[in-house]
Amino acid sequence: MDTWALPNIDLQRCTRCGDCVEHCLAQAVDMTADGPRIARPEDCTYCTECEAVCPEGAITCGYEIVWGDVASGTPQDKMKESN
Repeated sequence: MDTWALPNIDLQRCTRCGDCVEHCLAQAVDMTADGPRIARPEDCTYCTECEAVCPEGAITCGYEIVWGDVASGTPQDKMKESN
């Protein structure tokens, strides 16, 4: 399986409110007896909605997706230039 960025869920901070499950547009998050988990990682679009709705800050998305193009001079372009 390929690896990709997924939201990180801190079960110590999680109160099992279910907001992340309810607001996941891709339906990639399930609630288990232990708490929420990314049950279908291949469906996760990394939209960061789960992070935004979590009242306890238990979900973090450690990567920022940046869209850009060569003409705009975005940070993505600078990364390409340094290779």
